[in-house]
Amino acid sequence: MLFSELAGYYEKLEAVSSRLAMVDILADLLNKAGKEEVSKVIYITQGVLAPPFEGVEFGMAEKLVEESIAMATGFTKAEVERTYRSKGDMGATAMELRSKSKLKRMSSHSYTVMEVYEHMLKMATTAGHGSKDIKIKMLANLIAAATPVEAKYLAKYPLDELRMGVGDATVLEALSKAATGDRKLKGELENAYNLCSDLGLVGEKLMNGGEQAVRNFRISVFRPIRPALAERLPTAEQILEKMHGIASVEQKYDGFRCQVHKDGRKVRIFSRRLENTTEMFPDLVDAAIQEIGAGSIILDGEAIAFNEDTGEFRPFQETIKRKRKHGIEEKAASLPLHLFAFDILYLNGEDYMKEPYKRRREELEKLLKGNHIIVPSNRIVTTVSKELEGFFERSIEGGLEGIVAKDLESKYKPGAREFSWIKMKRSYKGELSDTIDLVIIGYYRGRGMRSEFQFGGLLGAVYNEKRDLFESVSRIGSGFSEAQMVELREKLDRIKTKAKPARVDSVVEPDFWVTPKYVITVRADEITKSPTHTCGKEKQHDGSEVGYALRFPRLVGEETIRSDKGPEEASTTEEIIEMYNLQKRVKVEG
Repeated sequence: MLFSELAGYYEKLEAVSSRLAMVDILADLLNKAGKEEVSKVIYITQGVLAPPFEGVEFGMAEKLVEESIAMATGFTKAEVERTYRSKGDMGATAMELRSKSKLKRMSSHSYTVMEVYEHMLKMATTAGHGSKDIKIKMLANLIAAATPVEAKYLAKYPLDELRMGVGDATVLEALSKAATGDRKLKGELENAYNLCSDLGLVGEKLMNGGEQAVRNFRISVFRPIRPALAERLPTAEQILEKMHGIASVEQKYDGFRCQVHKDGRKVRIFSRRLENTTEMFPDLVDAAIQEIGAGSIILDGEAIAFNEDTGEFRPFQETIKRKRKHGIEEKAASLPLHLFAFDILYLNGEDYMKEPYKRRREELEKLLKGNHIIVPSNRIVTTVSKELEGFFERSIEGGLEGIVAKDLESKYKPGAREFSWIKMKRSYKGELSDTIDLVIIGYYRGRGMRSEFQFGGLLGAVYNEKRDLFESVSRIGSGFSEAQMVELREKLDRIKTKAKPARVDSVVEPDFWVTPKYVITVRADEITKSPTHTCGKEKQHDGSEVGYALRFPRLVGEETIRSDKGPEEASTTEEIIEMYNLQKRVKVEG
């Protein structure tokens, strides 16, 4: 497939406002791509070179792309920069200047998708002395040989701006339609994706090996598994009732979610977002080698800073200081972590996810017995609500978030939020004080005192997993420092769009729409019914539609943007509805 054909499909994707239309366009694209190209088409469409856990990043700044455009078109760097300031989009800048190029087309060669991908991968992995000039020249060569439309996407790709508004669920649906003509295979494709976290690999297996290759998918060490998630309930009684009278109750740690993969002396650690965070945790890597006797293993757990002298857990504000790229060894020495493992997914060639939780836990405790750094999470097994309540209160007193109760007979469900795991946090015991993670879908220009920052607030959404859409739930105008307003405006300016993105459902209109990319944490006084927001909207008896909204939301958290969460990992529509019902129950019972 020529890259010009791929660019043509991207033009079609950008022109549609319906998610179903996006699925149809993508399915057609995937059918047109060669079998060896499918994975690359998926990566490029996602705006990446590889799945997140491989850690391949472009590392190209805007100035370098501007220099490439200048070299490819004959315009000066000042002219490119001036056009970029006017357009506000590097793709539009490249498209316009390529169409007015002062140079003859350097080559009559039309690049294929594979050639573009390989060039981009080489650019990303080129390092050392002179690498900057090599990258500029490589990108310039691509743009110089391109049509104006191709140039648009070639300039956006290395800046992490080639986002077609296509979510994982949309790609899976398109793959199913491409292979079978309908969406019937989506569930099995999703299961395969949950086991490997690599959409490109799933697409490649399907298009090369058919449906059976997808059904035969197996987990493997060093390919992270999408983590299981918990539902929530407000009382011990309800938890035990849901779990048929008996539950394993573990402490809930507020730290770094760590999925530890070990094979011999080779160790990899993956985050909640399935990014490779191994280099951040040298102490945990050493502990995995020294303390875990298994030949190959995959563990799920949470790492948290621990005060050895007092036996107390440190607050998240302390633990988060371990997240760094420099001074890692020094911080590891001054702020050591304990990894509290709560599940085992794979052991010496055997898939443990299909085993009941009680067996997985037995193996985990046997394997980690006597360890000092990587230890089993603290837990009790109980049939008595007062005992569960007491364990919950002790966990809170010890500085933890709460507890997670687990069904003793349940399998590990990757990527799923089910009642086989149920969390209870302190905030469920009274008024709504649990935080909510929202996706930014738009922002407002500043007025009055905020006019100098050109930022007045955000429009936030939650993720509807069934619809694969982001539904508006609140405007956020409080909790911002001056530095945060500047940071948000700069980040959002780069991803603003002329029209509402296809995967956004909102009747509230911000001053500027943005591609759903960034997640923030907010706290609100309560959740209310809303005629203006689309979160969970349902038709009423009178024909009107009513959804849910947050009352008095404000930005909270150590980070302005949640770097550990992608848009599909934000709070969901179902969670908002559950929290609304819990909130009502607490008020009634109070």
